[in-house]
Amino acid sequence: MSTHADGDTTMAALAHVSALIAAFLGPLLILVLADDTDTLVKENAKNALNFQIIVFIAVIISFALTVVLIGLLLLPVVALVDVVLVVLATVKANNGEVYSYPLTPSIV
Repeated sequence: MSTHADGDTTMAALAHVSALIAAFLGPLLILVLADDTDTLVKENAKNALNFQIIVFIAVIISFALTVVLIGLLLLPVVALVDVVLVVLATVKANNGEVYSYPLTPSIV
């Protein structure tokens, strides 16, 4: 995690919290609309987008596993992890930090 005090902390935080409302479309929209010189917003939006892509894949796998009932247990776990990490990332971004989600590869 790095600090970029010169960035727009509100937009950086919105890049994360928008995922709770619009899944990966929220961070994608913030990424597209962000000023190219605002690295705080760009990096947070990319990290949020990468994480939401992983969450989307996890939800699809969980739905597929509902056939064997394991998915019924995984879906709430995926949702809880998503909410907890998004809230943590939002707080960090609001403090001017770039938050990198754990175990999330750089896709974007």
